[in-house]
Amino acid sequence: MKRIVSVSLGSSKRDHAFDTEFLGESFHIERIGTDGDWDKAINLIRQLDGKIDAFGMGGIDLYIYIAGKRYIIKDAQRLVVEAKKTPMLDGSGLKNTLERKCILDIQRDGIYDLKDKKVLMVCAVDRFGMAEAFEEVGARLTLGDFIYTVGIPLPLHSLKTLKIFGQIAAPFVVKMPFDKLYPTGDKQNVIIPKHSQYYYEADVLAGDFNYIRRYLPDKLNGQVVITNTTTRDDMKLLKERGVSKVITTTPDMGGRSFGTNVIEALIVAIMDRPLEEITPADYYHILQELDIKPGVVDLEKFNA
Repeated sequence: MKRIVSVSLGSSKRDHAFDTEFLGESFHIERIGTDGDWDKAINLIRQLDGKIDAFGMGGIDLYIYIAGKRYIIKDAQRLVVEAKKTPMLDGSGLKNTLERKCILDIQRDGIYDLKDKKVLMVCAVDRFGMAEAFEEVGARLTLGDFIYTVGIPLPLHSLKTLKIFGQIAAPFVVKMPFDKLYPTGDKQNVIIPKHSQYYYEADVLAGDFNYIRRYLPDKLNGQVVITNTTTRDDMKLLKERGVSKVITTTPDMGGRSFGTNVIEALIVAIMDRPLEEITPADYYHILQELDIKPGVVDLEKFNA
């Protein structure tokens, strides 16, 4: 049995483990949150390195992508360097493949008509493939990268504009302490409604769930959420706050959806090849074999 462990800087309250099969292989999948404790995360990686088949890097990205250029987040390197034998995946390979495919599937399969819908992506630079797919299907974007990550009230409405401003800001942003950019540890359990007008104006709230949750208004009016990792408690919260439907880019696994870092770790473990040899075409090939489809939860029918 292959073993996948997602070491996350996020809250340990979201931990989960289960066994499953993928493409004829047996897997034990586990998510271990370290509550924002960097030393705990580093020690855990050191303990497991060489003893498992792949790491997921949860609660932090290694890269952000803007206009085809990759920027490395400085703090994330502190974790990656500790995985000397076992590959560590942050999910960026799938964010540009699986999540792009997910948005196109939602439109093509009639799951939800995104054309001309107002879509708020609280942060697009960590999910550039998803943002590009929204633009491709004709959605009307509001990109909150500057509003919600660095505190500058500057909504952007096109990827072209994000590319221009992002290329200027990215070299400085990736050097900032990560917990200033993204909720880690217990901060993931705290909701601080901020610039709520953009939530109210949107038909769709999309992107990283911790970002969406962090600034979630007390009461919405039937918005659809398109996101990644969700638990039953998350679904209960979204229903209470007035969200009508949740579409997840990753499938339900043992009662919840996992992040792209876990799915990417699964795929790399299946391929059993050096990371530098794996291309986007390889990811697409495996995704076709796995036949991963968007998960859809109608919250009007959801019972916690």
